[in-house]
Amino acid sequence: MSTPDHDPGLDTLLDLHGETLFVDEVGHWVKFVVLRTEVTPERPHGLSYSLTLHGPDGARLVGFDNAHPVRQRRGPGRRKRGESDHRHRFRRIRPYEYRDSATLLADFWNEVDKVLRMRGSIP
Repeated sequence: MSTPDHDPGLDTLLDLHGETLFVDEVGHWVKFVVLRTEVTPERPHGLSYSLTLHGPDGARLVGFDNAHPVRQRRGPGRRKRGESDHRHRFRRIRPYEYRDSATLLADFWNEVDKVLRMRGSIP
């Protein structure tokens, strides 16, 4: 796991903070919220982030964020992870292993492409 001081893609990720971009002619859009925070057990990389893809109606289709902890398993043995990094795809939430900001951006855009292909928005 990279620390903010040793993450060569961090400036690129931070520069996206506040950006909203339309990604196709249908009206799908992405939004970036990325801020430096104190390093904590929940945010060991010192970032608070939310990268999301939305449908034309505003519904979130994909999201990578660290706003809250996620459960690792279902059932009586379930437990929350210490770190809050996770990803959303439609209604499903899964833990996400944060490596560095460049990998986060690549993983996000790969997931965006998959969903847009599935929805017939891009070939």
